[in-house]
This record gives sequence, structure tokens and C-alpha cells, in this order.
Amino acid sequence: MNQQDVARTVEIRWHGRGGQGIVTANEILAGAALKEGKYIKAFPEFGPERMGAPIRAFARISNKPITVHSQVYYPDYVVVVDSTLIGQIDLVEGLKSSGAVIANYADLPDKLREVLHANTGVHTVNATKIAMEEIGRPLANTAMLGALAKVSGLVSIESITNELASKFAGKFPKEVTAKNIKAVERAYAEVL
Repeated sequence: MNQQDVARTVEIRWHGRGGQGIVTANEILAGAALKEGKYIKAFPEFGPERMGAPIRAFARISNKPITVHSQVYYPDYVVVVDSTLIGQIDLVEGLKSSGAVIANYADLPDKLREVLHANTGVHTVNATKIAMEEIGRPLANTAMLGALAKVSGLVSIESITNELASKFAGKFPKEVTAKNIKAVERAYAEVL
């Protein structure tokens, strides 16, 4: 049997707060994977549906049809968009031993690994700083897509930026889209 014949589903769990674009980022990731010919399932989970409330979003990406329809319990990747959640909730719950945390965090990965008590890969990028410098607002969701693309290799940076441009077309001025693409590219380059 050929390696490509083996179904490999990669699971991602996003953590953030309502209003931070977690659902949008997850949809962009799903659209990018779909355009690369992969199978996807992407969906949010809301608690109290209000601005600032903690939320999670989930994605599954595979080279074969996906038959699992539940939330992600054992992620390969945990993406933390809001660093204020660190220490507030168990971000590494269920994370596979071969998995990784990718966090919007201003310090080095070793410091975050210590804070999380993580025995897995830990990657950090100061996505809030990137967003402020590139977009002018502290919305780190699109920057985190760049970090996830770099660390995971699940989808190409080109697929992410193309899908972002497609999703933002008609909703935002071209300069807003361009700023978000720059944030994606910087996080891709700067993630540790």
C-alpha cells in the first residue's frame, strides 16, 4: 500500500474570544485546504454568545473523506489566538504527544512550555504586535493563520493568502485585505 493511500486526518482546535475572528480564521483555513483538494470539516463551538466570551473552533483536514462529526478531543494542533486564556483554561487538554501548541505569545516557546506544563512542541509568535503594526488593530486571527501554515505545513501560505483575499473581497476595502495578508506573511516568517 502506498503512503498516500493511508488516510491521515489532522485535527486543529482554536482558542480565542468572541469578536476576535476565530471562526473567520477557521473558515479561511478550511477554504484553503479545500482549494488544495483536501477534505475538511470546520465548525465553531460557542458558550455564552457574547463579545469577549471564550470560544473554540475546530477543523479536520484529510486526504480522504472525513466521517467524524464531533468536536475535536485529541488535536494535533492547538492554536491560541488570545494569550489571556493562558493559565485560565487547560489549553493542552487532549493534545497528542506528537502535537504542537501555536500561540499568540510575546515570549519565547520555552517560557510558554513551562507555563503550560506542555510535553509537546510549543511555538510562539507575537501576533498581536504584528496585527497592530500591519492592520492597526489588535486582531491576531489572520496572523495566526500564517503561524499555523508554517508550523503544520497543512496548507501553503499562498493558499491561505488567496483564500483570505477571496473571503474578504467585497466585504472590506482592498487595503484592509492587503494589510491582513501582510500580517499572515509576517507571522509565517516570525513564528518560533
